[in-house]
Amino acid sequence: MDQEQLVRQIMAEVLAALGNAPRSGATGPAGPGARVTKDDYPLGERSPELISSASGKRLADFSLDKVLSGEFSADDFRIAPQTLELQAQVAESDGRDSLARNLRRAAELTAVPDDQLLGVYNALRPYRSTKAELYAIADDLETKYHCVINAAFIREAADVYAQRGRLKAD
Repeated sequence: MDQEQLVRQIMAEVLAALGNAPRSGATGPAGPGARVTKDDYPLGERSPELISSASGKRLADFSLDKVLSGEFSADDFRIAPQTLELQAQVAESDGRDSLARNLRRAAELTAVPDDQLLGVYNALRPYRSTKAELYAIADDLETKYHCVINAAFIREAADVYAQRGRLKAD
């Protein structure tokens, strides 16, 4: 299979999975501030107008021809934090609170550069950081990127590592 065929196959699968048009009887939320529920899932089929990429492209803007023509960049395929929040609402409405929390953490992290995320990941590995270093990472995420949930998560990890003796020696 050549590269163009592979791209066509992948895009066809992605578009089929997300849906290009609402089903008849779509139930999307009504009005500003309305929340989505499990009845709105899958959002790509029932409420595609709510879904956009981090660059602002709407789901309806995506097509295989536009991808092949080079109209889209890699950034156009990054998920928007608002889309992750919608997915969190769906999960929450189905009683999947852990999944909803994970999606909200992910939504916060969309603002953090990839290289910094990798640094955070490495710092959180046992014996890689002191408690002060982990707290500094949490402070940095909170102040620079408004990652309040993730900052609390990292501080909690630092405290647990301290209790379990998993911190780097000072």
